[in-house]
Amino acid sequence: MYLQISPKSQSKKGESILITKEEFLKGKYKILPRIMMLVSTIMSWNTASWFMHLEDPTAPQSAFVSVVMGVMTGIFGIWMGHEHKGEK
Repeated sequence: MYLQISPKSQSKKGESILITKEEFLKGKYKILPRIMMLVSTIMSWNTASWFMHLEDPTAPQSAFVSVVMGVMTGIFGIWMGHEHKGEK
């Protein structure tokens, strides 16, 4: 499946660019990784907020928040590593 994108600076009337969904999501625009990072950040933020609003947190709740924050650290490190390796 192809997406049709019409740039603002068209040299000819009606000229457009065809790109695939995969190229749009993972290619030059990197929409999919950015959406995934945004969702992971929101999940982490909501988990921390939930934990801070508990009156008497238990050990399992504390362990859950610790795991979520640790996973977020790994996700962020991987994401930054892939951003660095991008096209120049």
